[in-house]
Amino acid sequence: MPIIKQTLVQHFAELRRRVLWAILFFAGAFGVGWFVAPHVQDFLLQPLIRVFQNGTVLYTRLPDGLFIKFSLSTLFAIFATLPFALWQLWAFIAPGLRASERKLIKPVLWISPTLFLLGAAFAYFLLFPIAFAFFIGLNTAGDMPSMLMPAMPDYLAFVISMLKIFGLAFQLPLILVILNRIGVLSRVIVVKSRRYAIVGIFVIAAVLTPPDILSQVLLALPLLALFELSILFMKK
Repeated sequence: MPIIKQTLVQHFAELRRRVLWAILFFAGAFGVGWFVAPHVQDFLLQPLIRVFQNGTVLYTRLPDGLFIKFSLSTLFAIFATLPFALWQLWAFIAPGLRASERKLIKPVLWISPTLFLLGAAFAYFLLFPIAFAFFIGLNTAGDMPSMLMPAMPDYLAFVISMLKIFGLAFQLPLILVILNRIGVLSRVIVVKSRRYAIVGIFVIAAVLTPPDILSQVLLALPLLALFELSILFMKK
């Protein structure tokens, strides 16, 4: 692809046009999200329902339903707009890149979202059922009869934050490989620093997850596997 020369004004005009398209796409996605928000809420509730079938969730304020629907609509619009926005960004910067730069950056545009989805899926299908069963067991383990009713806003905030944390944490191999390919990080240094990386991963897991050893281990183990996998893709 030849490098296309444009004036500064033309660059700003093209950038404004692409940003406007992204904003319009976000607005349309938000409208769709307003109608699918109840289905998104049901989807996020499924891990809790599987281990808490006779349980009840709690709404503590009258506007909770409205705030939740607005938040889920916004979340849906962000995820729906992100691929379109990345495509617009790529279309804007690609003409000014060299072939080697395009070869490095282009795969990142699909590898990064894929790793994010894998991390979120790991949390949703594996972490949540185990962690929720663990928490429910702790809260109902006393001799005195107890009633557990998770507050819906708190539950959704917790679930969404954990999905984002795991999605971002799964970017680790991509970051390491990129640093290696651009010459910032040597494969030899990464291999020699493996023991420190293991300690660092467990520290990161302890900081990012709730204060229970189960969640920390469930985040640290896949990160360790991804760390070892990233070494395989590094240039010697």
